Amino acid sequence: MKCIYCNNPHTYILSNNQRKCSKCKRKFSLKKIQREEKLFAYFKKGFTARQTALDCKMHFLTVQNYFEKFRKNIAIYADKLYQQNAHRVTDYDEYLYLPRSLNINENTDKLQHFLTFCYDDTIYNIMMPKIKVSLLKKEDEKENKLLLKYLKFNTISKLSKSENTITKFWDYFEEFICRYKGISNEKFIFYLKEAEWRFNLKIKQI
Repeated sequence: MKCIYCNNPHTYILSNNQRKCSKCKRKFSLKKIQREEKLFAYFKKGFTARQTALDCKMHFLTVQNYFEKFRKNIAIYADKLYQQNAHRVTDYDEYLYLPRSLNINENTDKLQHFLTFCYDDTIYNIMMPKIKVSLLKKEDEKENKLLLKYLKFNTISKLSKSENTITKFWDYFEEFICRYKGISNEKFIFYLKEAEWRFNLKIKQI
């Protein structure tokens, strides 16, 4: 069996059933690799971590950790791909996301702001700095109302635009993200990247 790290064809089995590479000397577990491949198959099909844990009879936290690893790997892959194709971007637009269950006037601090780029019918997203609550608490009440009006316009702007790849992604993302509750600000980017990855796969299959 080849080494999963350096692709060296010469590896040998240790007493604990792990394999060790004769070249780079790194160890790896065949059982762990098979488990990861199995979980990724569930992830790719769109199963949640909880559904997968029940189906595979595994601990939920174990599956969740693997799923978080998959999302991070997807984000890294998307960044590498974008760096190779940035010069081919033909369109971009900004989006402000807020869960449908929240009122925009009371939850502006929970808005997620990102830019969506498009190249060759492929979507790529970049997170923008979060809007600071201080900007929404200006002494000038008129300016505050104008800002809130701007935010409302942007969150529904896709409805008034001609349909294209970017607006299709936004619609897809809105449906996709509804499956998950209580996503932290730190992890939001990884769910956005998962939606991006799934959308791009879907587009290529059409």
